[in-house]
Amino acid sequence: MKKVISECLQFQLILNNFIYPCKLGGWVKNNMMRIFAFNIAQFFPLLNHHHLLLIHKKAGCDSKVIHLLSNYLVGRKTQYCWNNVSSQFFNIDVGVGQGSALFPILSALYISPVFHILENCLKNLKILVSILSFVNNGLFVAQSKSLLVSNSFLFCSYNIFSSLLEKFSLILEYGKIEVFHFSRFYGAFVPPPLNLSALGDSNLRPRNTWRYLGFIFNRKLLFHQYIDFYMSKVISTVKCIIILRNFTHGLILYQK
Repeated sequence: MKKVISECLQFQLILNNFIYPCKLGGWVKNNMMRIFAFNIAQFFPLLNHHHLLLIHKKAGCDSKVIHLLSNYLVGRKTQYCWNNVSSQFFNIDVGVGQGSALFPILSALYISPVFHILENCLKNLKILVSILSFVNNGLFVAQSKSLLVSNSFLFCSYNIFSSLLEKFSLILEYGKIEVFHFSRFYGAFVPPPLNLSALGDSNLRPRNTWRYLGFIFNRKLLFHQYIDFYMSKVISTVKCIIILRNFTHGLILYQK
């Protein structure tokens, strides 16, 4: 039943152009690219059920589906048991189960209005920033010939985005915020930090390499460090296999 509802929601929301598309136009020639990577703290456990139903209505979902989701989400309770001791019932008005078939579409639906509003704000302010979203984390991409201009674009994007998240009962996880700089210029290059002191945060200094979603990037957008890292892992694995080939006692089949 959940899978059927999930597929119906996907088709209807895509048909209504409500799911944020996350577009990136590529690297503009002679421009320097600066990346602002963010992570939303405890995104999945903090999704507000009442907000989620309002977003469904705004997205133009069928009234029967909204009524079904309302019965499924609103008014839920949980109880904790340990041996023969049981706690009182607690209300659960936030969170989406990550093992549920409804989890992917409900999560994407919840964050889509934030990015639509953010995109409109950035367009009105003429801030040239592309947005890539992976639901609970994503990227702001600014391209310009001037680093000061790129920094100002990212600063404004961060300020607006963090304010919008608060209205949706969400917050950014500052410890996982990163800034990285791509440049095709040769020679020594030290990009300036992104100053967030005006918002009560410290400066973000870009590193020489950036690891994101399993990939390792450098400032020239080459994959030398990425290849070196994973080749070292392969060589280490092969050496371990050679060492352990005669010591099979106690190893399960998967480990062999």
